[in-house]
Amino acid sequence: MGSGVRIAVLGAGSWGTALATLLARNGLDVRLWGRRDGALIRNGEALKNPKYLPGISLPGNIQYTTDLAHSLAEVDALLVVVPSHAFADTLDSVKALLPSSLKGLAWATKGFEPGSGDFLHEVADRVLGVELPKAVVTGPSFAKEVALGLPSAVTVHSDDDEFAQRVAKALHGPNFRAYSGNDIRGAELGGAMKNVLAVATGICDGMQLGLNARAGLITRGLNEMLRLNLCLGGRAETIIGLAGLGDLVLTCTGDLSRNRRLGLALGRGTALAAAVAEIGQVVESVQTADEVMRLAQRFNLDLPISSRVHAVLHGETTPANGLKSLLARDQKPEYPPGLGLG
Repeated sequence: MGSGVRIAVLGAGSWGTALATLLARNGLDVRLWGRRDGALIRNGEALKNPKYLPGISLPGNIQYTTDLAHSLAEVDALLVVVPSHAFADTLDSVKALLPSSLKGLAWATKGFEPGSGDFLHEVADRVLGVELPKAVVTGPSFAKEVALGLPSAVTVHSDDDEFAQRVAKALHGPNFRAYSGNDIRGAELGGAMKNVLAVATGICDGMQLGLNARAGLITRGLNEMLRLNLCLGGRAETIIGLAGLGDLVLTCTGDLSRNRRLGLALGRGTALAAAVAEIGQVVESVQTADEVMRLAQRFNLDLPISSRVHAVLHGETTPANGLKSLLARDQKPEYPPGLGLG
């Protein structure tokens, strides 16, 4: 996909608007759909999204609309950027509106389907059928920095190598590197699970436990992601790449991360409801922790950090007691025998 390609971006939050901005700067014909009138407002030749990207000038050629049918008319590609809890409903809404010109569906949503725990590619296959090419866009990428044009890198994973490369080409630009791969389940796992682990490191920093503790939590959290992905049939290199390690480090250390900020508040003693309300946006880790633990139980897998975060988010333990139980665990090898990293 190159200059002149028509693409609909569904979701005018911070990340959807940032990706629409990137695609418009790369010369694509971009239609951005959102539910709210006035989500994007014109300021001279530029546009603004005052709620989600305040103070940032956006390309004036982005076409913003609240008319879903208009946004999809004769587009070549569809990029869905809505919260995971709205993903299935969004696909249900577009199913009857998809044009014959559509070459494939991509999404930059991270998380699982609430309730079922399904990966989002499974949801997309269920709603739209397996024949339509599909891809996930994921990696370490704060929306604000992408909208500002700061250097960033993501990865695009799909079972269809040609479609993954087409999506990556559309995103790739002077300050934005887009790689491709074909471990879609592993890429989705990394993008979801890192939110749970970001709460752990946020709690650690909120309790002022030091940089050594933070580094240890990030590394052992990566180990949990790696072991779970291998149980799911994924590859180790996905987790040690942008979809896993890259996104994990960013989300665990960057204060633009909502999940890290949730952990910081909990570590300082703020109640969960008050912490979520203060952030004012969707905090994916609360629901994602449930799905991660369901996967762990399916494979009889011990995920000590994720399980403690889950317990804290459900009020079953305090951050201090969760940490105490982590530190009380027996000494063991860093990696279990036969993990298959060679």
